[in-house]
Amino acid sequence: MPRDASELARRLARDAEAVCRHYLSKGRRQGRYWTVGDVRNTPGRSMFVRLSGPDSGPGAAGRWTDAASAEHGDLLDVIRESCGLVEFREVAEEARRFLALPRAEPTAAPRPPAPQGSPEAARRLWAIAKPLAGTLADAYLHARAVDTVHHAGALRFHLRCYYRPDEHAPTETWPAMIAAVTDLCGAVTGVHRTWLAPDGLGKAPIDTPRRAMGVLLGHAVRFGAAGDVLVAGEGIETMLSLRCAMPAMPMAAALSASHLAALQFPPALRRLYIARDADAAGETAVAGLTEAAEAAGVEALVLSPQLGDFNEDLLAFGLGAVRASVRAQLAPQDAVRFLRRRMARTG
Repeated sequence: MPRDASELARRLARDAEAVCRHYLSKGRRQGRYWTVGDVRNTPGRSMFVRLSGPDSGPGAAGRWTDAASAEHGDLLDVIRESCGLVEFREVAEEARRFLALPRAEPTAAPRPPAPQGSPEAARRLWAIAKPLAGTLADAYLHARAVDTVHHAGALRFHLRCYYRPDEHAPTETWPAMIAAVTDLCGAVTGVHRTWLAPDGLGKAPIDTPRRAMGVLLGHAVRFGAAGDVLVAGEGIETMLSLRCAMPAMPMAAALSASHLAALQFPPALRRLYIARDADAAGETAVAGLTEAAEAAGVEALVLSPQLGDFNEDLLAFGLGAVRASVRAQLAPQDAVRFLRRRMARTG
């Protein structure tokens, strides 16, 4: 990158949120990230831009990744693509023009009551949900071959959870499995809802049977307390399938490929296993999370399923086959630590 470009990128990164609000106006802030559909300012959530913050490492602010397309870059790339510019001279002129603009201070407008998607609403839903055992959510997971004893208190059940197809449609109620999304300190920042069929044997027959609310980026549904080793992946069922094979291994479900790529690491983490989903978004998430792990001094290893994900493997091949497949992919010391006792019991 030319010296002029490097300096412009650094200056833009100091005010990354203002850049995003101006050029990626169809997105929004989520925690320490700005999320939007893509670098051309399309509505959506697959692209995330790191904002300035106390835990931003050198050069971290302003870097962005699109989990759907594998594109990545800095804020000069945001200006180029969102404005449809071609020549660097044009990009630099636009960046200098932006940097010369006065910055409006955020107004402290009175806050309305917490909306449905807020962390406060997520915590209220989590508080009124019931324990999982014996519920339709328990039946749903057993139908997916998952032993729910391994959910570590991260899952609950709500019999009549609100569902609204869109803002113009009437509200419906369906039974739902509720998962707590927590930060590294264990505080609930959001929840994930999986609406279920009335018999609990599958998801509800609605357009979007899975939805999350609250602050998700960087956080996860956690099964067990992470120490120096952690397995991270996308889906709840996927991670619980691995948890059945390795009950003592801490795991985290980030809920989507884009959120997986932005997962925050526990301070004691030394080795991260990434449970890969066999699709394009999964491959991109693995690449992004591996890069972040290496930058943090964390060893990253990939666990690959034989089919689309580990729950598909569990349903198709059974627990013994999943355990054997995972064992072959673990570091030897982790195979001894997390699998030896279980393998001895099962032969």
